[in-house]
Amino acid sequence: MSPALPVVSGDQVVRALERVGYTVVRQRGSHMRLLCPGRKPVTVPRHRELKAGLLRRILADAGLSVEEFVRLLN
Repeated sequence: MSPALPVVSGDQVVRALERVGYTVVRQRGSHMRLLCPGRKPVTVPRHRELKAGLLRRILADAGLSVEEFVRLLN
């Protein structure tokens, strides 16, 4: 059974993605664009709380499972 999807902010997601090689390449308004060689680019809004569906989409685009993402948060 996979762990529950955590409630996280956009900034927390960016910090976790940076641990696997993503870098912020630009920001327009509250949205940050991240790139990583060999992975799909992702856009993360700087919201206080990301909804579950959006977080799942970001993780899928980044090629990360919920388990991997939770480990990166800690």
